[in-house]
Amino acid sequence: MKRLLFSASLLALLASCTSLPLEEPSGGKPPETGAPDIAARPLVVPSLQSMRDTPPRALAGKFAQASWSSLPGWQDDNLEHVWKGFLNNCKGLMRPVSGSLAMQARATPRAWQPVCAAAAQSGLSAESAAGPRVRQFLETQLQPWRLLDASGKPARNTVTGYYEPLVHASRSRQGDYQWPLYATPKDLLTIDLGAVYPELAGKRVRGKLEGNRVVPYDTRAEIAGSSDRQPPVIVWVNDPVEAFFLQIQGSGRATLTDGSTIRLAYADHNGRPYASIAKWLADKGEMPLSKASMQNIKAWARSHPARVQEMLNANPAMVFFREEPVNDPELGPKGAYGIPLIGERSVAVDTTYVPLGAPLFLSTTYPGSGQPLRRLMLAQDTGAAIKGAGRTDFYWGFGDEAGAQAGRMKQQGETWVLWPRQAGAPSAR
Repeated sequence: MKRLLFSASLLALLASCTSLPLEEPSGGKPPETGAPDIAARPLVVPSLQSMRDTPPRALAGKFAQASWSSLPGWQDDNLEHVWKGFLNNCKGLMRPVSGSLAMQARATPRAWQPVCAAAAQSGLSAESAAGPRVRQFLETQLQPWRLLDASGKPARNTVTGYYEPLVHASRSRQGDYQWPLYATPKDLLTIDLGAVYPELAGKRVRGKLEGNRVVPYDTRAEIAGSSDRQPPVIVWVNDPVEAFFLQIQGSGRATLTDGSTIRLAYADHNGRPYASIAKWLADKGEMPLSKASMQNIKAWARSHPARVQEMLNANPAMVFFREEPVNDPELGPKGAYGIPLIGERSVAVDTTYVPLGAPLFLSTTYPGSGQPLRRLMLAQDTGAAIKGAGRTDFYWGFGDEAGAQAGRMKQQGETWVLWPRQAGAPSAR
């Protein structure tokens, strides 16, 4: 009876929040706010007897067993940074998981226990592991499985890119530093539907209380236009478009006026649907949609300073951040798997086809070219637009060069999931 009563109230809540998407935004999205830095811990592998599996979750993808020699360009991958990422991945696979991570379709921990135990006992360290030894370990322990589409043919799908941007910021509002990046508002409500209904795993509704009613949270324009509704400011940025694109990516780094660097990690968002400022500019006749690159949008903002906020307000969505230290410059923000991403070694996937935590081999091409880009990757992130068999989002890393590559990337690619040799076909929990 309590479940039925809750269902009725939930339907009423959804009806009052129909403008709110039931998806997380794309980009680096740690599911457990304030979770300890797993990369800084040693790899501890529990005994197989002490591990318990969560209920199985069917994968939509089909798999065909393959050989290492059939992977195009496998021997050409130098495996740089792979061992650091692989050890971090094992730390994630071997941890007890609760909260929203428990609702993700993730790799089966018991299947990985022997592999992670072998990694811990291998004597290889993240700093000293060389390509040949890593390759030998992977070929001994893992089995490639080619991802197929629903018809049983090799899945070939779009590969896009994302990155961790850099902004210049100040702790105080001064001079050119006029554009705020906010912490999570204290009155933002986040209702995790998957905690009650497993079929809605990963779906959330966001809003605020007005009296005894839950209503949609403030839009970007409402936040900007009302000083008493503005959340706490973490930093003030000197470029509004850079600040906006950092929100689109979901996280980034900020160089402060004292020379130090911090990470602005995704914490939450206001639940409003994303709208493209590039489309707004095109609809207003300011520039063709085909010309609405980041550079051109920044140039437009410089020549139309009085209309910058109007442009930004065209997108009602607002991302909120939390501050984190940058302990290892090679590591990016935490992805949906709660593991720090590594540039050119981490991808976002559709977890209905590839479980989080799975290593995979990706065969695609460099942005805007036919030059092969073939390497071992780790499925450590998700994205609202990353849907379908073989659909991946390639994390390029940090800075302007990574941003340029990510912005140009819209290639085709194929995927092989690398799975423990004795565990059969890939599976999820």
